[in-house]
Formats: sequence, structure tokens, C-alpha cells
Amino acid sequence: MKDLPTSRFPAASLAFAMTIAGTVGAFVTESGLHPVTVVFWRCVFGAAFLGTWCLLRGYLPDRTLSLSRLALAALAGACMVLSWTAFFAGFAMTSIATTTIVYHVQPFFVVIIGVVFLKERISLDQMLWMLGAFLGVVLASGLLVSHAQASTAWALGIALTLVAALLYAVATILAKGLGQQRAEVTVLCQTIVGLVMLAPFAGIGQHVPAHSWGWLVSIGVLHTGIAYVLMNSAFPRLTTPVIGIITFIYPVVAIIIDWAIYGHPLGPAQAAGMVLIAVATLGVRLGWRFPRRRVSAA
Repeated sequence: MKDLPTSRFPAASLAFAMTIAGTVGAFVTESGLHPVTVVFWRCVFGAAFLGTWCLLRGYLPDRTLSLSRLALAALAGACMVLSWTAFFAGFAMTSIATTTIVYHVQPFFVVIIGVVFLKERISLDQMLWMLGAFLGVVLASGLLVSHAQASTAWALGIALTLVAALLYAVATILAKGLGQQRAEVTVLCQTIVGLVMLAPFAGIGQHVPAHSWGWLVSIGVLHTGIAYVLMNSAFPRLTTPVIGIITFIYPVVAIIIDWAIYGHPLGPAQAAGMVLIAVATLGVRLGWRFPRRRVSAA
């Protein structure tokens, strides 16, 4: 089948996907439902959209799927669903902007997991960028602020967000083991795992307010279906530097929405933390190196 029209303009496609992703906090908040319930319905509507999409595009049935790949996809799906749940819980405990900024330390968890469990080597430059990112998290978290914002609930929200980022990193590494399997098929498997896993805890029989359904359908179709399709159509056609830069549209949109709609502006320390995380992330992704003194021969 022919490529998506948006794939002819991959940078614009990815920028649009990141803009959509940046609005998810507002959609979750406006739904007014428990994070587990939101993620369950995200999986339901996301699976419906992606299943239809994959069938229409001819991605299903996928003959590359095997029992081992299905098991790996299921494990990655469980991590991703738990990541979404912890991430959404963080919105209510902190703020959309703070949660989104802290969540973007995922690349550093990928590096740490690679070093600890996969015996990958880490350079001095990567270690320095990670220290910078850690300082950025401390500043962006708002826990250094002396006013009432830095409460126990706020600290728990930051902790949940870091757990969400770690789980996302684990899901990312597991997904690498799926080889050339289409990302849409992988996400479809993840959403199916999610709806089965969360069904006993989502309060399916409980009343859902009429106004919540629009937000839930949008989170499943828009943020899980369309955004993922746009991203995966753009990634193969863009260089790492371009992807790294465009990705930060996501937190910028979240910050603007949190300020404009909910009246939560970033303080100077949080803004500095975001800049540190952004620069450190780009440093790791792009392989930036710190200048070193050359020792002259005697």
C-alpha cells in the first residue's frame, strides 16, 4: 500500500504527533476518572483503532509473530500500561507540566539499564550528562521550593513519575527484541494486554459520566492511535538530531497548557531544570562530548 501522505513531510508529522502527545495531561484531567480507569479505556479504544488500522494497511495477520515474540510483546505491554498508569497518577499529585518534564528522563534509564543488565559500556561524557539530568530532575520536581507545593503528595507524584519513566524505558528495551515487527502491531499487542490486565481493577460496571466518554475516546484514538502512527511513520525518515529536537515539543505544549488552562506557571528553578534535562538528553542522544585538556608531552 502507499505511504501515508504525512510521511512525505516527516518532520511536520512528528511535530504534530508531539503536539498531540503534549495535550494528554489535560485530557486525563478533564476526564475526571481514576488513572487505572483512564488507562483501561485508553487501551480499549486504542486497540480498536490500531486493530482497524493494521487490518486496513495489511499489517495483519503478521506472519513474523511467534510465541516468543508474543510473550515479549506482552511483557513490554505490561510495563507500558503500568507506566501510563503511574504517569497519569502523577498529574493529579503534582502538575501536568512538572510530571511531563520529569517523565522525559526516560533515555537515561535506558542507558542505566543497558549498563547494569546488558553490560553495555558508558562513557565519561554520558555519565556527566546523566548527572546534569539528575540535577535537572531535582530542580524541575519543585521539591526544593519552600512553599506548600512541596508536600508529601507532591513528592509521591514525582516518585510515581520516575517509576513511570523507568517502566517506559524497560518497555523500550524489550520492544527492541521484537526486531523488524511493525511498531503499530507492537502497540496493538500492548493495548490488548492492557485491557485484559486492567479489566478487574477498572470498575467497568461503575457509572462513567457522559462528558468523560469524549475524553476517553480521544485518549485512545488520538493519543494512542493517531499519534503513534504519525510518530512511527516519521522516525525512519528523520535523523537522530532532528528527532531529538522535535521531541521536546511534547513538554513545551504540556507546559503551555498547564499554564494557560490550569494556571500553573513554571517557577525559575523548574524552568532551569527543564533546560538541564533537555540539554542533557540531547547530549546523550547526539553524542556531545565535553572539552578536555590536552596534556602536552614533557
